[in-house]
Parts: sequence; C-alpha cells; structure tokens
Amino acid sequence: MTLREHDLTLPLTEDAVRALNVGDIVYLTGEIFATAGMPTHDRLLGCLDGVEDLPFDLKGGALFHLGSLNEEGEDGALRIVYMNPTTSTRFNAHMPRLIPGLGLRATGGKGGLSAESAKAMAEAGCVYLAFLGGGAEIITAGIRRVTGIGWPEMISHYRIARIEVDRLGPLTVGIDAHGNSIYDRTTAAALDKRQAILEEMRKARGA
Repeated sequence: MTLREHDLTLPLTEDAVRALNVGDIVYLTGEIFATAGMPTHDRLLGCLDGVEDLPFDLKGGALFHLGSLNEEGEDGALRIVYMNPTTSTRFNAHMPRLIPGLGLRATGGKGGLSAESAKAMAEAGCVYLAFLGGGAEIITAGIRRVTGIGWPEMISHYRIARIEVDRLGPLTVGIDAHGNSIYDRTTAAALDKRQAILEEMRKARGA
C-alpha cells in the first residue's frame, strides 16, 4: 500500500475521510476544536442526552485531544502560546458515542483509541489523526488564532477551543475509516517480538 500526503480543508466530507488509509500523512486547514478535559467529555455526552446545548456545531469537524498554555492579550483576545497532545485512551469510554453523536469526521491526540472507537469511526466515517508527542513547536506553528471558546466558565484546559489552523501537521492517520488501526499492528508486532525474545532466552538458559 502506497502512503500518501493529503492537504484537507475543514469541515471534512465523508468521501475525503474514507479516502485516507492508515499511515497516510495529513495537513489540515480551517477550524478545529480542541480540549484536554475529561469533565468536558462527560459534559459533551450530557449534550447528546439533552442536558444542555452544545457550545458549537461540530458536525463534519475535528475534535482533538490537545492541551494548551494560553494567555490573554491587551485586546482581550486569547492567544495560544503552545499546544501539545494528551493521551486519547483516557476518553475510550466517551468516544464511541461522541463520534457519531457529534458528527465528527476526525479526532486525535496521542496513543490511539479502543477497538470500540475504531468500530464507531468505521461506521460513521471518521479517522483518528496522531500528533507527534512532544512536538508542541510543530503543532503550534500551524495555529493562526482562537476563533471561539466553549464553556469559558471551566478551567482553561477543560474548555473547548475553536482554533483556526493553516496546514496543521504533519498528522498521521492512526485509525482510518475502514476500521484499520496502526495501534493494533504495533501491538501485534510487539507481541511477536516479545515471543521471539522469550524463545531466545529459553534457548540461552538451556545451553
């Protein structure tokens, strides 16, 4: 399979998302949504249950697991000093409902998501985009400005930030919209390697 690079504009179409394969490289331009908060994901589920309205229409959008350091300018506008991915597996219990419920076409962070989430992505037409861990400088370079803040009463990294980005990336397709996951392959390869190491150790002890 030939891996490709894609320059995509948000909001994303289902066709554009289903054209992506595991390992492809993606650059995003448009508006993304970002939060690092577990309580935020709980609250988003509450929105699906009718507890309150969503702060933004996320349909066709990208909700990323990104933490940030922010500062307020003299004009009152919020500026992101830097952003870095947080571990997506923290949200394994939330994403299978949030992906179809919010109409997401992309999500992401670091570490991947569960098989249940991958199944939801395949059914809904959504991909998981992996950010480079520790790559705050690269990620932040793609940020142009904050265009909105959802739930400003929450502490800063729990809020949902709507952010204009220009060629945000490189991002790697970690889970595609066909149910393929680079994390499953990595785990299988690691287990195979572990087995080979154990066999070598047993042989060495028996020598």
